[in-house]
Amino acid sequence: MRNDADNLRLFHSAPHPCGYWPEREARDLVLDPCDPRLSGYYPMALEWGFRRSGDIVYRPSCGSCRACVPVRIPVATFCPDRSQRRCLARNVDVDAHIVAPSSHAEYLDLYQRYLGARHRGGGMDDHGAHEFEQFLIGSWNDGRFLELRQRNTHRLLAVAVSDVLPDAVSAVYTFFDPDEAARGLGTLGVLKQLEWAQRDARAHLYLGYWIAGHPKMAYKRRFQPLEAFDGRGWGPLPA
Repeated sequence: MRNDADNLRLFHSAPHPCGYWPEREARDLVLDPCDPRLSGYYPMALEWGFRRSGDIVYRPSCGSCRACVPVRIPVATFCPDRSQRRCLARNVDVDAHIVAPSSHAEYLDLYQRYLGARHRGGGMDDHGAHEFEQFLIGSWNDGRFLELRQRNTHRLLAVAVSDVLPDAVSAVYTFFDPDEAARGLGTLGVLKQLEWAQRDARAHLYLGYWIAGHPKMAYKRRFQPLEAFDGRGWGPLPA
């Protein structure tokens, strides 16, 4: 990374509870958030296994633990499996719209309902408009919201927060109506991001981190082919 980013500073965060395994202690490697060149370095950082949260570009760096594996889908060769095709059929009444990010009341209400149902007690229960903007929108990235709406009622079902890069789309976060769990809206969000990336002839959809044995990460393995970053380069995620 130093060859392409002269004088770019990286920092280690202070130890903090792991967001995936709370009994473990985590640390992150963070690109200098005050560097005005951050937006230009972001595509390269994704190639090196980093991801974005708000204005922070980070990669887990946790001593002896290497559970977080960066993964991405090569868009041109992706083919939905049987369960993903069923998800598309189940949601044939859902339309996808790509819009500019904002914190208007409709998004914020859905986000807070999602957190209350899926992440109660996880430290994000009191998120309001300010925290929403800090976490999901950021100030320097080229972001979009991919809305999923029920066609006849125009009711908002889900939002996939995405970053647009020259040769990729990066899936940042997805929140959805907790009362519509049967639709598989998390999977649908990834499938619609893949359709978007295919239309725009982008090479990859970045999915953040996969963790073996973690129930919230199991769905990522079903998107095939799936590539993983091993610290040196990208290749097929080992079985």
